[in-house]
Amino acid sequence: MIKSGMDRSSISGQLYRLIASMAFPILLVSVLLLGLLIAFNLQFSAVSSNIADASGFNQDFKNEVDLKMYSYVTGSSETLPTEDIETAQHLAEKLLKNTTNSESRKAINYVLNLCASLESSIDKLCRTDGYDQRMEQLETNIYVITELIQEHIYTYLYHEAGEMARLQQQTNVWLVLEIIAVLLVVVIVLPSAMRRALRISRSITDPIDSLCARVEEIGEGDLETKTPVEAEDKKLRTLSAGVEDMAGRLSQQIELNRQEQIKLRGIELSLIQAQINPHFLYNTLDAIVWLIETKKNEEAEEMVTSLSTYFRSFLSNGKDIITLAEEEQHVRSYLEIQQVRYRDILRYEIDIDPSIESCLIPKMTLQPLVENAIYHGIKPKRGQGLLRVTGKRCGDEAILRVEDSGIGMTGEELAALRAKVEGEDETSFGLVAASKRLKLMYGSACGFTIESEAGSGSCITIRIPLKEEAYES
Repeated sequence: MIKSGMDRSSISGQLYRLIASMAFPILLVSVLLLGLLIAFNLQFSAVSSNIADASGFNQDFKNEVDLKMYSYVTGSSETLPTEDIETAQHLAEKLLKNTTNSESRKAINYVLNLCASLESSIDKLCRTDGYDQRMEQLETNIYVITELIQEHIYTYLYHEAGEMARLQQQTNVWLVLEIIAVLLVVVIVLPSAMRRALRISRSITDPIDSLCARVEEIGEGDLETKTPVEAEDKKLRTLSAGVEDMAGRLSQQIELNRQEQIKLRGIELSLIQAQINPHFLYNTLDAIVWLIETKKNEEAEEMVTSLSTYFRSFLSNGKDIITLAEEEQHVRSYLEIQQVRYRDILRYEIDIDPSIESCLIPKMTLQPLVENAIYHGIKPKRGQGLLRVTGKRCGDEAILRVEDSGIGMTGEELAALRAKVEGEDETSFGLVAASKRLKLMYGSACGFTIESEAGSGSCITIRIPLKEEAYES
Protein backbone atom coordinates (compact mmCIF):
# COMPACT_ATOMS: atom_id res chain seq x y z
CA MET A 1 0.00 0.00 0.00
CA ILE A 2 1.31 3.45 -0.92
CA LYS A 3 1.70 5.74 2.04
CA SER A 4 -0.83 8.50 2.47
CA GLY A 5 0.22 11.71 0.82
CA MET A 6 2.93 10.03 -1.31
CA ASP A 7 3.28 11.32 -4.88
CA ARG A 8 2.17 8.45 -7.13
CA SER A 9 4.41 9.72 -9.94
CA SER A 10 7.49 9.78 -7.73
CA ILE A 11 10.04 6.99 -7.77
CA SER A 12 9.02 5.92 -4.28
CA GLY A 13 5.36 5.68 -5.27
CA GLN A 14 6.14 3.68 -8.40
CA LEU A 15 8.38 1.31 -6.48
CA TYR A 16 5.72 0.74 -3.80
CA ARG A 17 3.14 -0.16 -6.46
CA LEU A 18 5.60 -2.44 -8.25
CA ILE A 19 6.52 -4.26 -5.05
CA ALA A 20 2.87 -4.66 -4.04
CA SER A 21 1.85 -6.07 -7.44
CA MET A 22 4.61 -8.68 -7.25
CA ALA A 23 4.59 -9.48 -3.56
CA PHE A 24 0.86 -10.09 -2.93
CA PRO A 25 0.32 -13.10 -5.28
CA ILE A 26 3.63 -14.68 -4.31
CA LEU A 27 2.95 -14.09 -0.62
CA LEU A 28 -0.50 -15.69 -0.88
CA VAL A 29 0.84 -18.81 -2.57
CA SER A 30 3.74 -18.98 -0.12
CA VAL A 31 1.41 -18.83 2.89
CA LEU A 32 -0.72 -21.67 1.50
CA LEU A 33 2.38 -23.73 0.79
CA LEU A 34 3.75 -23.09 4.27
CA GLY A 35 0.44 -24.08 5.89
CA LEU A 36 0.27 -27.36 4.01
CA LEU A 37 3.90 -28.14 4.76
CA ILE A 38 3.34 -27.54 8.47
CA ALA A 39 0.24 -29.77 8.50
CA PHE A 40 2.00 -32.61 6.67
CA ASN A 41 5.07 -32.22 8.87
CA LEU A 42 2.96 -32.57 12.03
CA GLN A 43 1.32 -35.74 10.69
CA PHE A 44 4.65 -37.12 9.55
CA SER A 45 6.21 -36.42 12.95
CA ALA A 46 3.33 -38.18 14.74
CA VAL A 47 3.66 -41.29 12.56
CA SER A 48 7.44 -41.31 13.02
CA SER A 49 7.01 -41.08 16.79
CA ASN A 50 4.51 -43.97 16.76
CA ILE A 51 6.89 -46.14 14.73
CA ALA A 52 9.76 -45.37 17.10
CA ASP A 53 7.67 -46.26 20.17
CA ALA A 54 6.28 -49.45 18.61
CA SER A 55 9.77 -50.58 17.56
CA GLY A 56 10.98 -50.37 21.15
CA PHE A 57 7.92 -52.29 22.35
CA ASN A 58 8.48 -55.06 19.80
CA GLN A 59 12.15 -55.54 20.64
CA ASP A 60 11.84 -56.35 24.37
CA PHE A 61 8.33 -57.39 25.36
CA LYS A 62 8.00 -61.03 24.22
CA ASN A 63 11.44 -62.20 25.39
CA GLU A 64 11.12 -60.62 28.82
CA VAL A 65 7.57 -61.92 29.50
CA ASP A 66 8.37 -65.46 28.29
CA LEU A 67 11.57 -65.61 30.36
CA LYS A 68 9.91 -64.38 33.56
CA MET A 69 7.00 -66.81 33.20
CA TYR A 70 9.35 -69.72 32.52
CA SER A 71 11.38 -68.86 35.63
CA TYR A 72 8.16 -68.65 37.64
CA VAL A 73 6.94 -72.08 36.46
CA THR A 74 10.29 -73.75 37.11
CA GLY A 75 10.44 -72.19 40.54
CA SER A 76 13.68 -70.27 39.99
CA SER A 77 11.91 -66.95 40.46
CA GLU A 78 8.72 -65.65 42.07
CA THR A 79 8.56 -62.50 39.90
CA LEU A 80 5.65 -62.19 37.48
CA PRO A 81 5.77 -59.89 34.41
CA THR A 82 2.95 -57.74 35.74
CA GLU A 83 4.89 -54.49 35.33
CA ASP A 84 5.90 -55.39 31.76
CA ILE A 85 2.28 -56.03 30.80
CA GLU A 86 1.13 -52.75 32.38
CA THR A 87 3.89 -50.88 30.53
CA ALA A 88 2.85 -52.55 27.29
CA GLN A 89 -0.79 -51.62 27.88
CA HIS A 90 0.10 -47.96 28.58
CA LEU A 91 2.24 -47.82 25.44
CA ALA A 92 -0.54 -49.43 23.37
CA GLU A 93 -3.07 -46.91 24.73
CA LYS A 94 -0.67 -44.07 23.84
CA LEU A 95 -0.22 -45.44 20.32
CA LEU A 96 -3.99 -45.85 19.91
CA LYS A 97 -4.48 -42.22 20.98
CA ASN A 98 -1.93 -40.89 18.48
CA THR A 99 -2.83 -43.19 15.56
CA THR A 100 -5.22 -42.15 12.80
CA ASN A 101 -4.85 -44.97 10.28
CA SER A 102 -7.76 -47.45 10.64
CA GLU A 103 -5.69 -50.61 10.02
CA SER A 104 -3.07 -49.47 12.51
CA ARG A 105 -5.75 -48.77 15.11
CA LYS A 106 -7.23 -52.24 14.53
CA ALA A 107 -3.82 -53.84 15.13
CA ILE A 108 -3.18 -51.90 18.31
CA ASN A 109 -6.70 -52.78 19.59
CA TYR A 110 -5.78 -56.44 19.13
CA VAL A 111 -2.64 -55.77 21.19
CA LEU A 112 -4.73 -54.31 24.02
CA ASN A 113 -7.13 -57.27 23.97
CA LEU A 114 -4.26 -59.74 23.91
CA CYS A 115 -2.63 -57.98 26.88
CA ALA A 116 -5.90 -58.49 28.81
CA SER A 117 -5.97 -62.16 27.75
CA LEU A 118 -2.35 -62.50 28.81
CA GLU A 119 -3.19 -61.20 32.28
CA SER A 120 -6.05 -63.73 32.56
CA SER A 121 -3.83 -66.59 31.42
CA ILE A 122 -1.14 -65.66 33.92
CA ASP A 123 -3.75 -65.51 36.70
CA LYS A 124 -5.08 -68.94 35.69
CA LEU A 125 -1.56 -70.39 35.60
CA CYS A 126 -0.88 -69.06 39.10
CA ARG A 127 -4.02 -70.90 40.37
CA THR A 128 -3.02 -74.17 38.69
CA ASP A 129 -1.18 -76.86 40.68
CA GLY A 130 1.31 -79.23 39.17
CA TYR A 131 4.39 -78.59 37.14
CA ASP A 132 3.19 -80.34 33.99
CA GLN A 133 -0.13 -78.48 33.92
CA ARG A 134 1.64 -75.17 34.35
CA MET A 135 4.15 -75.94 31.56
CA GLU A 136 1.27 -76.94 29.30
CA GLN A 137 -0.54 -73.62 29.97
CA LEU A 138 2.76 -71.75 29.48
CA GLU A 139 3.33 -73.29 26.07
CA THR A 140 -0.27 -73.37 24.80
CA ASN A 141 -1.50 -70.04 26.16
CA ILE A 142 1.16 -67.57 27.28
CA TYR A 143 3.76 -68.25 24.58
CA VAL A 144 1.04 -68.12 21.93
CA ILE A 145 -0.38 -64.84 23.25
CA THR A 146 3.05 -63.10 23.38
CA GLU A 147 3.71 -64.37 19.85
CA LEU A 148 0.40 -62.90 18.68
CA ILE A 149 1.18 -59.61 20.42
CA GLN A 150 4.49 -59.48 18.58
CA GLU A 151 2.82 -60.25 15.24
CA HIS A 152 0.24 -57.50 15.73
CA ILE A 153 3.02 -55.06 16.61
CA TYR A 154 4.65 -56.01 13.29
CA THR A 155 1.28 -55.45 11.62
CA TYR A 156 1.01 -52.05 13.30
CA LEU A 157 4.49 -51.09 12.11
CA TYR A 158 3.66 -52.23 8.60
CA HIS A 159 0.54 -50.07 8.37
CA GLU A 160 2.24 -47.05 9.98
CA ALA A 161 5.11 -47.31 7.50
CA GLY A 162 2.52 -47.35 4.74
CA GLU A 163 0.88 -44.29 6.29
CA MET A 164 4.25 -42.54 6.31
CA ALA A 165 4.81 -43.38 2.65
CA ARG A 166 1.34 -42.11 1.83
CA LEU A 167 2.01 -38.83 3.62
CA GLN A 168 5.32 -38.49 1.81
CA GLN A 169 3.68 -39.09 -1.53
CA GLN A 170 0.87 -36.67 -0.76
CA THR A 171 3.40 -34.05 0.33
CA ASN A 172 5.31 -34.47 -2.93
CA VAL A 173 2.09 -34.06 -4.92
CA TRP A 174 1.19 -30.87 -3.09
CA LEU A 175 4.71 -29.54 -3.49
CA VAL A 176 4.52 -30.08 -7.23
CA LEU A 177 1.14 -28.35 -7.35
CA GLU A 178 2.44 -25.42 -5.32
CA ILE A 179 5.52 -25.10 -7.53
CA ILE A 180 3.29 -25.07 -10.59
CA ALA A 181 1.10 -22.41 -8.97
CA VAL A 182 4.14 -20.28 -8.13
CA LEU A 183 5.46 -20.63 -11.67
CA LEU A 184 2.07 -19.61 -13.08
CA VAL A 185 2.01 -16.54 -10.83
CA VAL A 186 5.56 -15.66 -11.84
CA VAL A 187 4.82 -16.12 -15.54
CA ILE A 188 1.77 -13.87 -15.25
CA VAL A 189 3.27 -11.21 -12.97
CA LEU A 190 6.92 -11.13 -14.06
CA PRO A 191 6.65 -9.68 -17.61
CA SER A 192 4.53 -6.75 -16.46
CA ALA A 193 6.71 -6.18 -13.44
CA MET A 194 9.89 -6.26 -15.54
CA ARG A 195 8.54 -3.66 -17.97
CA ARG A 196 7.63 -1.37 -15.10
CA ALA A 197 10.95 -2.03 -13.36
CA LEU A 198 12.93 -1.18 -16.50
CA ARG A 199 11.04 2.06 -16.94
CA ILE A 200 11.58 2.99 -13.29
CA SER A 201 15.23 1.97 -13.57
CA ARG A 202 15.82 4.25 -16.55
CA SER A 203 14.09 7.12 -14.80
CA ILE A 204 16.58 6.65 -11.93
CA THR A 205 19.82 5.59 -13.62
CA ASP A 206 19.86 8.16 -16.42
CA PRO A 207 19.72 11.17 -14.07
CA ILE A 208 22.10 9.45 -11.64
CA ASP A 209 24.59 8.79 -14.46
CA SER A 210 24.43 12.46 -15.33
CA LEU A 211 24.89 13.39 -11.68
CA CYS A 212 27.88 11.03 -11.37
CA ALA A 213 29.48 12.53 -14.46
CA ARG A 214 28.93 15.98 -13.01
CA VAL A 215 30.41 14.96 -9.66
CA GLU A 216 33.50 13.60 -11.48
CA GLU A 217 33.84 16.94 -13.26
CA ILE A 218 33.64 18.71 -9.91
CA GLY A 219 36.24 16.32 -8.49
CA GLU A 220 38.54 17.20 -11.38
CA GLY A 221 38.17 20.89 -10.56
CA ASP A 222 35.32 22.05 -12.81
CA LEU A 223 33.38 24.15 -10.29
CA GLU A 224 31.54 26.29 -12.85
CA THR A 225 27.78 26.24 -12.18
CA LYS A 226 25.79 24.38 -14.88
CA THR A 227 22.14 23.62 -15.69
CA PRO A 228 20.67 20.90 -13.41
CA VAL A 229 19.86 17.51 -15.01
CA GLU A 230 16.30 16.71 -16.08
CA ALA A 231 14.46 13.98 -14.14
CA GLU A 232 10.89 12.79 -13.51
CA ASP A 233 11.41 12.64 -9.79
CA LYS A 234 11.40 15.94 -7.92
CA LYS A 235 14.01 14.71 -5.44
CA LEU A 236 16.53 14.00 -8.19
CA ARG A 237 15.94 17.43 -9.67
CA THR A 238 16.44 18.95 -6.24
CA LEU A 239 19.61 16.91 -5.75
CA SER A 240 21.06 18.05 -9.06
CA ALA A 241 20.27 21.67 -8.28
CA GLY A 242 21.89 21.20 -4.88
CA VAL A 243 25.04 19.78 -6.47
CA GLU A 244 25.35 22.78 -8.74
CA ASP A 245 24.76 25.14 -5.83
CA MET A 246 27.34 23.24 -3.82
CA ALA A 247 29.86 23.52 -6.66
CA GLY A 248 29.43 27.28 -6.71
CA ARG A 249 29.73 27.56 -2.95
CA LEU A 250 32.72 25.21 -2.94
CA SER A 251 34.50 27.35 -5.51
CA GLN A 252 33.97 30.41 -3.34
CA GLN A 253 35.05 28.55 -0.19
CA ILE A 254 38.21 27.20 -1.80
CA GLU A 255 39.26 30.70 -2.74
CA LEU A 256 38.47 31.96 0.76
CA ASN A 257 40.40 29.06 2.32
CA ARG A 258 43.38 29.73 0.08
CA GLN A 259 43.48 33.34 1.16
CA GLU A 260 42.96 32.31 4.77
CA GLN A 261 45.80 29.78 4.64
CA ILE A 262 48.16 32.42 3.31
CA LYS A 263 47.21 34.66 6.21
CA LEU A 264 47.44 31.85 8.77
CA ARG A 265 50.90 30.79 7.64
CA GLY A 266 52.04 34.39 7.86
CA ILE A 267 50.58 34.63 11.38
CA GLU A 268 52.19 31.32 12.35
CA LEU A 269 55.62 32.54 11.22
CA SER A 270 55.09 35.78 13.08
CA LEU A 271 54.17 33.86 16.24
CA ILE A 272 57.30 31.77 16.00
CA GLN A 273 59.45 34.83 15.42
CA ALA A 274 57.77 36.50 18.37
CA GLN A 275 59.05 33.74 20.66
CA ILE A 276 62.50 35.38 20.94
CA ASN A 277 63.27 35.22 24.60
CA PRO A 278 63.57 38.86 25.71
CA HIS A 279 65.83 37.72 28.53
CA PHE A 280 68.31 36.42 25.94
CA LEU A 281 68.44 39.84 24.31
CA TYR A 282 68.67 41.68 27.66
CA ASN A 283 71.36 39.38 29.00
CA THR A 284 73.34 39.65 25.78
CA LEU A 285 73.23 43.45 25.91
CA ASP A 286 74.23 43.38 29.59
CA ALA A 287 77.14 41.11 28.71
CA ILE A 288 78.27 43.52 25.97
CA VAL A 289 78.12 46.44 28.44
CA TRP A 290 80.11 44.43 30.98
CA LEU A 291 82.78 43.62 28.38
CA ILE A 292 83.07 47.29 27.44
CA GLU A 293 83.31 48.37 31.09
CA THR A 294 86.07 45.82 31.71
CA LYS A 295 87.95 47.11 28.63
CA LYS A 296 87.43 43.85 26.73
CA ASN A 297 86.59 45.74 23.59
CA GLU A 298 87.57 43.01 21.12
CA GLU A 299 85.35 40.47 22.81
CA ALA A 300 82.54 43.03 22.99
CA GLU A 301 83.00 43.72 19.30
CA GLU A 302 82.85 39.96 18.51
CA MET A 303 79.70 39.64 20.60
CA VAL A 304 78.01 42.56 18.84
CA THR A 305 78.97 41.01 15.50
CA SER A 306 77.55 37.67 16.57
CA LEU A 307 74.32 39.32 17.76
CA SER A 308 74.03 41.20 14.47
CA THR A 309 74.62 37.98 12.51
CA TYR A 310 72.07 36.19 14.72
CA PHE A 311 69.29 38.69 13.99
CA ARG A 312 70.21 38.95 10.33
CA SER A 313 69.95 35.17 9.91
CA PHE A 314 66.80 35.12 12.06
CA LEU A 315 65.03 37.60 9.78
CA SER A 316 66.45 35.90 6.63
CA ASN A 317 64.83 38.50 4.36
CA GLY A 318 61.33 37.41 5.43
CA LYS A 319 61.71 33.83 4.14
CA ASP A 320 59.95 30.94 5.91
CA ILE A 321 62.15 28.28 4.36
CA ILE A 322 65.93 28.60 4.36
CA THR A 323 68.89 26.36 3.54
CA LEU A 324 70.60 24.24 6.14
CA ALA A 325 73.68 26.41 5.71
CA GLU A 326 71.68 29.48 6.74
CA GLU A 327 70.20 27.65 9.73
CA GLU A 328 73.72 26.54 10.70
CA GLN A 329 74.93 30.17 10.64
CA HIS A 330 72.00 31.18 12.81
CA VAL A 331 72.79 28.45 15.37
CA ARG A 332 76.51 29.26 15.30
CA SER A 333 75.86 32.97 16.04
CA TYR A 334 73.55 31.98 18.89
CA LEU A 335 76.16 29.66 20.41
CA GLU A 336 78.94 32.24 20.06
CA ILE A 337 76.86 34.62 22.13
CA GLN A 338 75.95 32.00 24.71
CA GLN A 339 79.52 30.81 25.09
CA VAL A 340 80.59 34.29 26.20
CA ARG A 341 77.99 34.10 28.96
CA TYR A 342 78.58 30.46 29.88
CA ARG A 343 82.27 30.15 29.07
CA ASP A 344 82.96 27.94 32.09
CA ILE A 345 80.20 25.42 31.49
CA LEU A 346 79.55 25.41 27.73
CA ARG A 347 81.58 23.80 24.99
CA TYR A 348 80.04 23.20 21.59
CA GLU A 349 80.78 21.55 18.26
CA ILE A 350 79.02 22.03 14.91
CA ASP A 351 79.63 19.49 12.16
CA ILE A 352 77.32 19.74 9.13
CA ASP A 353 78.16 17.70 6.03
CA PRO A 354 78.68 20.18 3.16
CA SER A 355 76.76 17.86 0.80
CA ILE A 356 73.50 18.67 2.61
CA GLU A 357 73.99 22.42 3.20
CA SER A 358 71.64 23.26 0.30
CA CYS A 359 68.85 21.15 1.82
CA LEU A 360 65.78 23.28 2.62
CA ILE A 361 64.48 23.44 6.18
CA PRO A 362 61.93 25.59 8.03
CA LYS A 363 63.53 28.53 9.74
CA MET A 364 64.01 28.26 13.51
CA THR A 365 64.24 24.43 13.48
CA LEU A 366 67.61 23.82 15.19
CA GLN A 367 67.96 26.97 17.32
CA PRO A 368 65.06 26.08 19.70
CA LEU A 369 66.59 22.63 20.19
CA VAL A 370 70.00 24.13 20.99
CA GLU A 371 68.42 26.59 23.40
CA ASN A 372 66.50 23.79 25.11
CA ALA A 373 69.70 21.73 25.47
CA ILE A 374 71.57 24.65 27.12
CA TYR A 375 68.90 25.75 29.60
CA HIS A 376 67.46 22.33 30.51
CA GLY A 377 70.47 20.06 30.02
CA ILE A 378 73.86 21.73 30.43
CA LYS A 379 73.10 24.72 32.66
CA PRO A 380 71.62 22.65 35.57
CA LYS A 381 74.65 20.32 35.44
CA ARG A 382 77.68 20.91 37.60
CA GLY A 383 80.83 21.35 35.54
CA GLN A 384 81.37 21.80 31.84
CA GLY A 385 79.04 20.25 29.30
CA LEU A 386 79.36 19.51 25.60
CA LEU A 387 76.73 20.41 23.00
CA ARG A 388 77.07 18.89 19.53
CA VAL A 389 75.09 19.82 16.41
CA THR A 390 75.69 17.38 13.56
CA GLY A 391 74.23 16.73 10.14
CA LYS A 392 74.97 13.94 7.71
CA ARG A 393 73.57 12.41 4.58
CA CYS A 394 71.91 8.99 4.65
CA GLY A 395 70.72 7.98 1.19
CA ASP A 396 68.06 10.46 0.11
CA GLU A 397 67.66 11.84 3.63
CA ALA A 398 69.42 14.28 5.91
CA ILE A 399 69.92 13.23 9.55
CA LEU A 400 70.29 16.15 11.99
CA ARG A 401 71.13 15.71 15.68
CA VAL A 402 71.35 18.03 18.66
CA GLU A 403 73.11 16.22 21.53
CA ASP A 404 74.16 17.41 24.95
CA SER A 405 75.99 15.87 27.89
CA GLY A 406 73.67 17.51 30.41
CA ILE A 407 71.61 16.08 33.25
CA GLY A 408 69.30 14.15 30.93
CA MET A 409 65.79 13.04 31.88
CA THR A 410 64.15 10.21 33.76
CA GLY A 411 61.80 7.85 31.93
CA GLU A 412 58.76 9.70 33.27
CA GLU A 413 60.14 13.10 32.26
CA LEU A 414 61.02 11.82 28.79
CA ALA A 415 57.52 10.35 28.30
CA ALA A 416 55.93 13.63 29.43
CA LEU A 417 58.08 15.66 27.00
CA ARG A 418 57.27 13.33 24.10
CA ALA A 419 53.58 13.63 24.92
CA LYS A 420 53.86 17.44 24.88
CA VAL A 421 55.58 17.43 21.48
CA GLU A 422 53.21 14.90 19.93
CA GLY A 423 50.22 16.67 21.47
CA GLU A 424 51.52 20.11 20.47
CA ASP A 425 51.50 21.38 24.05
CA GLU A 426 52.11 25.12 24.04
CA THR A 427 54.19 24.92 27.24
CA SER A 428 57.07 23.56 25.14
CA PHE A 429 56.63 25.97 22.27
CA GLY A 430 60.14 25.73 20.80
CA LEU A 431 60.14 21.94 20.37
CA VAL A 432 56.49 21.88 19.34
CA ALA A 433 56.99 24.62 16.74
CA ALA A 434 60.03 22.87 15.27
CA SER A 435 58.19 19.54 15.03
CA LYS A 436 55.00 21.09 13.68
CA ARG A 437 56.72 23.11 10.95
CA LEU A 438 58.66 20.05 9.81
CA LYS A 439 55.40 18.09 9.52
CA LEU A 440 53.76 20.96 7.62
CA MET A 441 56.59 20.92 5.10
CA TYR A 442 57.38 17.21 4.79
CA GLY A 443 54.36 15.40 6.25
CA SER A 444 54.96 11.79 7.25
CA ALA A 445 58.29 11.77 5.37
CA CYS A 446 60.03 13.47 8.31
CA GLY A 447 60.92 12.14 11.73
CA PHE A 448 61.34 13.90 15.10
CA THR A 449 62.58 11.69 17.96
CA ILE A 450 63.73 12.50 21.49
CA GLU A 451 66.05 10.22 23.48
CA SER A 452 67.43 10.80 26.94
CA GLU A 453 68.82 9.06 30.00
CA ALA A 454 69.18 10.55 33.47
CA GLY A 455 72.78 11.66 34.02
CA SER A 456 73.84 10.89 30.44
CA GLY A 457 72.38 13.77 28.45
CA SER A 458 69.77 14.01 25.71
CA CYS A 459 69.63 13.70 21.93
CA ILE A 460 67.03 15.02 19.48
CA THR A 461 67.17 13.51 15.98
CA ILE A 462 65.51 15.02 12.91
CA ARG A 463 65.13 13.00 9.72
CA ILE A 464 64.05 14.90 6.58
CA PRO A 465 64.15 14.28 2.81
CA LEU A 466 66.91 16.08 0.87
CA LYS A 467 64.66 18.78 -0.56
CA GLU A 468 66.43 21.49 -2.53
CA GLU A 469 63.56 22.90 -4.62
CA ALA A 470 61.61 25.99 -3.64
CA TYR A 471 58.87 25.26 -1.12
CA GLU A 472 55.36 26.59 -1.89
CA SER A 473 53.33 27.94 1.01
